[in-house]
Amino acid sequence: MRTAVQLAAEAGAWPELVQYVVEAERLGVDHCWVAEAWGGDAATPIAALAQHTTRMTFGSGVFQVGARSAANTAMTALTLQRVTDGRFSLGLGASGPQVVEGLHGVPFARPLTRMRETIEVVRLAEAGERLALDGEQVRLPLPDGEGKALRLSLRPDERPLPIYIASLSPRMLALTGEVADGWLGTSFVPEGAASSFEALSAGAGQAGRTLADLDLCQGAEVAFARDEAHLAEMVDARRAGLAFSLGGMGSADTNFYNDAYARQGFAEVAAESQRLWLAGDRAAAAAAIPDEMVLATTLIGSEERVAERLRAWRDTGITHVRLYPAGDTLDERLDTLGRALDLVPA
Repeated sequence: MRTAVQLAAEAGAWPELVQYVVEAERLGVDHCWVAEAWGGDAATPIAALAQHTTRMTFGSGVFQVGARSAANTAMTALTLQRVTDGRFSLGLGASGPQVVEGLHGVPFARPLTRMRETIEVVRLAEAGERLALDGEQVRLPLPDGEGKALRLSLRPDERPLPIYIASLSPRMLALTGEVADGWLGTSFVPEGAASSFEALSAGAGQAGRTLADLDLCQGAEVAFARDEAHLAEMVDARRAGLAFSLGGMGSADTNFYNDAYARQGFAEVAAESQRLWLAGDRAAAAAAIPDEMVLATTLIGSEERVAERLRAWRDTGITHVRLYPAGDTLDERLDTLGRALDLVPA
């Protein structure tokens, strides 16, 4: 399994983030995903961090397709490919209406179509073609205007640009299987992942491919417990984060995280926690999360248990594990990371 870490520009002091990535590379981490939600952008840190590393690859985790024009997404991706000397992967996500409409002022209409058409534009740019697309969400050039289809003056090199899609819904999973090089997943329960893999496989089949043609990347927090009492404390502390995903990461009508957990065997818990969250009772929403769900969706416990869960991920088909090491200080996070890397199966 390939290994990765993930960070965000707002997650700490910049010198500490640089040190974290440099040390992660020294420990043997293969890849670094940089998040972009409603904090810092992902492109700027990637460009900077690449100058402090020599082997590690980087990816946007993710660029929201509604936050940039399709052409600007292509320009940014090809620029990062050049700045990192070919060590960049383009991670794209649809996000949700709260961020896309609330932060960017762009309608969250037909995200699947916007994703497909954005990728078509990126591939045109990568091939050195004129950016011309008569799509339903992306139209280049704009009809009945004075513009014309342009070819980017930034010339791509011969190295392919890997594209990953962060997908949760069945239709976006199918699109991932059809057009992407990899899957950026989250909210993952290996025992309940059949629905995700079925959708990915169906999409891959549309393009004459199989799941073996995709890099399947999943992430979770990793933390080590001293004993059973400490593990119980760790589980209890993580209920609130799951409740936020189920109730706060979207609206009452649109919450892809809630839907994903429901499909993976936690439908009743997801519905009840969301109901309590939306009613304003955050404590009760967290209390509704059972130990089973926390343990199913994280990599926490003894070294033996973490190793067992990582093997379960691998046996399910995951090829790329994204680690979120716990710790209050940089040294503690790096210690957790190093211990976890020793447990990642080949």
